[in-house]
Amino acid sequence: MRYLSAEQLGKIQQTKIGIAGVGGLGSNIAQILVRTGFVDFEIIDNDVIDASNLNRQNYFLDEIGRLKVEVTVERLKKINPAVKVSCSKVRLNNENIKDYFHDRSVLFEAFDNVQSKAMFLECFAGSDKLLVFGSGMSGIVGEEIKVKKIRENIFIVGDGVTEVGQDSPPLAPRVMLCATIMASIVVERVLA
Repeated sequence: MRYLSAEQLGKIQQTKIGIAGVGGLGSNIAQILVRTGFVDFEIIDNDVIDASNLNRQNYFLDEIGRLKVEVTVERLKKINPAVKVSCSKVRLNNENIKDYFHDRSVLFEAFDNVQSKAMFLECFAGSDKLLVFGSGMSGIVGEEIKVKKIRENIFIVGDGVTEVGQDSPPLAPRVMLCATIMASIVVERVLA
């Protein structure tokens, strides 16, 4: 209430967020949004924390081997005990993706591969949900990270080019910048 009006905080708290994947993008997006006042989340991921994740994901050394969804829920509740989080340890695919995110008004796509991104877009592009995708944020130096508006409700954040590879590792500065911009789009749209 120190920084937001009651009306603004109400809009934020009524927004239902869905995050598909809580790795580099998703784990950071979730933390940013809960610190901004969002309280209603559905998160889906089927992965466990690995040592290679620690350079860009919102996890710690003593959490290696644990489920990302479980640790993310714990982290969000430490920031705001009033947060409501539904989590599922599931690998989303063409057969089950329609079973999730029914009541969410905002969806973040935070997958690692193009096929999953395409599946997510195909499933939700015809909805009225606000969709925010990440694409191309690897490396030390690369193309400028920017926002591309596809439709009124679909945004892609990243450079759209830089894929993870030997010469372009996924590192915190660009991954977290992309996550921050993705979260910022939603805050701006919710408060508009």
